[in-house]
Formats: sequence, C-alpha cells, structure tokens
Amino acid sequence: MKPYKIYLSLALFLSLGLFLIPFAEGWGFFAHKQINRIAVFTLPPELFGFYKRNIEFITEHAVDPDKRRYAVEGEAQRHFIDLDRYGKSPLDSIPKKWEDAVAKYTEDTLQAHGIVPWHIDVMTKRLAAAFRAGDFDRILRTSADLGHYIGDAHVPLHTTKNYNGQLTNQKGIHGFWESRLPELFNGNYDFFVGKAMYIEDPLATAWQAVAESFAAKDSVLLFEAELNSQFSPDQKYSFENRGASVMRVYSEEYSDAYHKMLDGMVERRMRKAIIMTGSYWYTAWVNAGQPSLDGYKEKELSPETQKELAEQEQEYLHGHTKGRSCD
Repeated sequence: MKPYKIYLSLALFLSLGLFLIPFAEGWGFFAHKQINRIAVFTLPPELFGFYKRNIEFITEHAVDPDKRRYAVEGEAQRHFIDLDRYGKSPLDSIPKKWEDAVAKYTEDTLQAHGIVPWHIDVMTKRLAAAFRAGDFDRILRTSADLGHYIGDAHVPLHTTKNYNGQLTNQKGIHGFWESRLPELFNGNYDFFVGKAMYIEDPLATAWQAVAESFAAKDSVLLFEAELNSQFSPDQKYSFENRGASVMRVYSEEYSDAYHKMLDGMVERRMRKAIIMTGSYWYTAWVNAGQPSLDGYKEKELSPETQKELAEQEQEYLHGHTKGRSCD
C-alpha cells in the first residue's frame, strides 16, 4: 500500500473511532455529521489538506440546514421532493430542468412538494462561486450545507408524501430509518467508499440519487408494516436515557429485525451519500478553475460569520420548525 493511502486509512480509522459515539440527535444529526466527515477522506490531495484542517467545522455544521428550518421560511422544501404527488410515473413526468418544471407545474407547486435535486445543483454552483472568489467562510459553509442536501436526497422517505408513515399508520418511521438505525448499526458499516470523481452533470446526478431513493421507499414502508404485525407494543418500543430525559425509542430487538429486513439498505445509501458529497465538492472546485487552497492554512471564520452562526443556534434552540417536521 502506498504511504499516502496508509495515512488516509489510519486517519479515517482514528476519525471514526473518535466519532462513533451514540448521539441523542437526529440523516438525523448523527448520520449527517458522519457523511460529511467521512466524505473528506474521499478527496484528492489538492483538496484533502484544506478539508482535513477544517473537518470539525464540516462535521458539526453538516446539520445547519436542519437548524435553519427553525429560522428561515423556505428552508424546509430544500430537503425533500414528494415525487408521488406527480402521478404514477413521476420521474417521467417531471422535467428535470428547473425552468421547464416551473413552466409545467408553476414554482409554487414545486416549492410546496420539495426541490432537493434542483437545490443540490444550485448549491454546487454556489460552492464553485465561493472557490472562485476565494471566500473562506462561504467555502466552508456551502460545503457543509451541500453535504446535507446530498445526504437528504439519499433517504427514501425524503421522496414521498408519506414521509413519516403518517398516511399508513407508521408515524415515526422517518426518524427510525434515518436516525435510530444508523446510530445502532453504523459501527458495522464499511465506509471505505473510494475516491471522489468529477461529476459531468450535477443536476442529472442529483436526480439519479432521488430516483434510487424513490425506488426504495416502498420497501422501507412495507417491511416495517410487516414487522409491526409480528411485535407487540411492549416489544416494539423501549425507553432510554437521553441526557436529562427518558425517551421512548424503537427497541434494539425491533430495530435489529428491521435492519436485517432492509438487507444493507441504510449502509448502501450512506455510502453513496458519502462518495457523492466528496464528488460534488471536488466538482465545484474543478468548475471554479482548481484554485490553490494553500493560503488558508491559518485562516479563521470572520466575526460576522461566527455571530450569524451563534444567532442561528439560538433560533434552533428556542424556535419552532418552519415547514413540515418529521419529529
């Protein structure tokens, strides 16, 4: 094995070892942070040094878009797309380019039903613009945000109007799939996903991710419904201490049975989200002209950005979700 590969493998191992700690946060906070963190290790040397130096920011701020849902109107719809609101064959019906989709359905309709694939494309262009401008703060914040939206596009329940099982008496399945299962089982996942690659068409690739998620959403719902018929409520749920609170959660026995029925789906979606996140960062940098990042070694966030992030945190802690919630 080449020396730099040994270094990357060791660094990834140590990083994961420090990070694989159960969090009381909700693809969910826990999985979003892992996706962004591990994506750093997919990058080529020209980008790796910059992102590795800032890996704690990239990790912790992977959840900023979720926090902004407590402060910013119009944020919620950037995280999902309800494809089944567009007929029986939505992937054939919906124009993939934004302007064409607006002409067919109106912007209000698109916003109401979610815009995640289009927003991934927008964020990729914003990241390229930040690289071209040499804007340190925007590079970091946009990278973290972009990873979040890519992660969301890989969650099957982010592609359906039945996003929390509320239409099939399965309320709570959203957090079960995207938070509880990764928290319990990620220690057994293989996160060595390879190297980031240049994406020729970021919009088409975002749509492909959404299409794959949509193809899996029936299994996510049907398997849980089948399992539910085999467990009594006292077997299905248990109680755990989460900080100062005692919370009802899906039991480990029920979670393990569901995880096995899904046959690696959660791991596969996380792996794809990781390599895609690194690849989109790399693509934005290439599209910006591959600027050198060596000048940012001693750079820190501006006071203005630090103040804005602190205010966002307060809105999150004391506000209410604007738009739909999967809590």
